[in-house]
Amino acid sequence: MTNAMPSASPSAEPLAPVATNSPARVLTASLVGTTIEFFDFYVYATAAVLVFPALFFPNNDPTTALLASFATFSIAFFARPLGAVVFGHFGDRVGRKTTLVAALLTMGISTVVIGLLPSYASIGVLAPLLLALCRFGQGFGLGGEWGGAVLLATENAPPGKRTWYGMFPQLGAPVGLFLSSGVFWILLHFMSQEALLSWGWRVPFISSIVLIAIGLWVRLSITETPDFQKAIDKHERVAVPVAALFANHKRSIFLGTFVALATFVLFYIGSAYLLSYNIKVLKMPFLDALEVQLLGSIVFGIAIPVIGKLGDRYGRRQMLILTTVLIALFSFILPPLMTNGEASIFLFVIIAMVLMGMTYGLIGTALAAPFPTAVRYTGSSITFNLAGIFGASLAPYIATYLQANYGMGAVGLYLGLSAVITLACILLSGKDEV
Repeated sequence: MTNAMPSASPSAEPLAPVATNSPARVLTASLVGTTIEFFDFYVYATAAVLVFPALFFPNNDPTTALLASFATFSIAFFARPLGAVVFGHFGDRVGRKTTLVAALLTMGISTVVIGLLPSYASIGVLAPLLLALCRFGQGFGLGGEWGGAVLLATENAPPGKRTWYGMFPQLGAPVGLFLSSGVFWILLHFMSQEALLSWGWRVPFISSIVLIAIGLWVRLSITETPDFQKAIDKHERVAVPVAALFANHKRSIFLGTFVALATFVLFYIGSAYLLSYNIKVLKMPFLDALEVQLLGSIVFGIAIPVIGKLGDRYGRRQMLILTTVLIALFSFILPPLMTNGEASIFLFVIIAMVLMGMTYGLIGTALAAPFPTAVRYTGSSITFNLAGIFGASLAPYIATYLQANYGMGAVGLYLGLSAVITLACILLSGKDEV
């Protein structure tokens, strides 16, 4: 490869022994970091439904205000590929550990600042602009976090357990969702809805500084992954990872992006959109709507380790195909489940989050699989975050628009189409590519 660093000469020093991390330390570091990142991300998603329309986007029409709030929600997904390129470059050049610390700080600082922002009533149009800037910072940091956390786990995995190790950072998503929904649920037990809108909404954002400190302590206690250390010792790093990636791995990027499409569409229909639908359309009390979210996060979290074991036993690709077919079938029963009252809403969230856990528990290892060590951080991060643009960034907005203008059947069709595209890309991928 022309842009690879020169190979070591025959007279070079023997390769240094690769330092290893204990399994408990590796899995804790990957899980704690993604939990914090996703907590920060979902705190925003919850606030985008509960408080931001009133505080940052005042409008006589509640639906218009909600759509404006969801528009800022989407900004982070467009920032994530940029974060993937920047952090991926340093992750593949400098190391996984240092880059993960920087990503955590970027995400964390942006989240804390959101909790300090004045509202539209105080500074006018500058308020939503600052909110959008902080949301960009959240996405930029998460763009560098996810890929590194997956590699921290999978590059330390023993033979035959790569999918099991790779599901641990994925557990950060349901844990973060549970914590973010739980914080708002607790707040509403101790204060009125008016107090939440006045100042209580700031508590989850500012208090995340405690989680950031814990995450930094855990991340700083680990050593570099064995795979990356070997790449250093063998002089296998490339000068510009993103250039090497797009020169040699365009097919893997394209297919991987749409392999993850249904994962993202399903999740954001079953979380951010469902929360807004329950509150705005079904007129469900805030507390009840948050309890639906909490139930979903628990089911989501249980399904991930189950599929991690099944993926190693029966094959990651086969399990992804099965899960995607089930998501496509689920799209047909989505409309009646969403429109037959609160009891069916609980059934909807249980089924949706079981399927979400099944696909999400596999997707991290699957997206990292086709890339060599020298570009794996950049490749897996860019693929995951491009999927976020196509599948997640506008999913709550699109679902809200479709339901309001064409009915819930159109939302089911939207999910079903995403599953068909994902299934086609899995089938086009080789056995070693997912």
